Amino acid sequence: MGERKASKDGDRKVGRRALLIGGTVAAAGSAVLARDELARLWWRAPGVEKPRKEGEVDYTGARWVAASDANWRRADRPDDYGIDMVVVHVTQGSFDSAVKAFQDPGHKAAAHYIVRQDGHVTQMIRELDVAYHAGNRDYNERSVGIEHEGFVDRPQDLTDEMYEASARLTARICARYDIPVDREHVIGHVEVPGTDHTDPGRHWDWEKYMRLIRRARTTPA
Repeated sequence: MGERKASKDGDRKVGRRALLIGGTVAAAGSAVLARDELARLWWRAPGVEKPRKEGEVDYTGARWVAASDANWRRADRPDDYGIDMVVVHVTQGSFDSAVKAFQDPGHKAAAHYIVRQDGHVTQMIRELDVAYHAGNRDYNERSVGIEHEGFVDRPQDLTDEMYEASARLTARICARYDIPVDREHVIGHVEVPGTDHTDPGRHWDWEKYMRLIRRARTTPA
């Protein structure tokens, strides 16, 4: 998170991968689509959203705390925007201060998850939706953002509990969207084009983190 310039992420575009039911029916001609096929496709039509439950989390064990609506926008990922990346952040503050910022409509930014130093995971935005976390519209649309409690110049803030919890979270995200576990697809905020941020900083142990993610991928959830 840290110091940032207010970034704008415009209104949701029509999904480039949205499947039009009308077109599907036309292509099928007089054939009758099976009931389960219709059930699978109905929510892919423009303007129709996937079923949602208030307070539902995407990651088992996470606690739901909603971010301000001003800091994200509704989407139907991965069907309107494919997800192929995880972006790692450091909050430049405490867990409580990050939650407060993401609930502030004037902040204009928030991540999907925050991982606390003790390993607790809070989800503030559904993975379905586009969080304003990367400062780059394309990267926002195609990624899941994970914040980590602490400061980039304090290596002691990057605890083993945090690394392990975050690695398990990232492993599940990568498995869910078939994201390769490599440094081209699991990146730091500093690597986002056009960013003015430096997190997760020089003390972030990428070798350790990627090793933990790969190990978590082979461990039953």
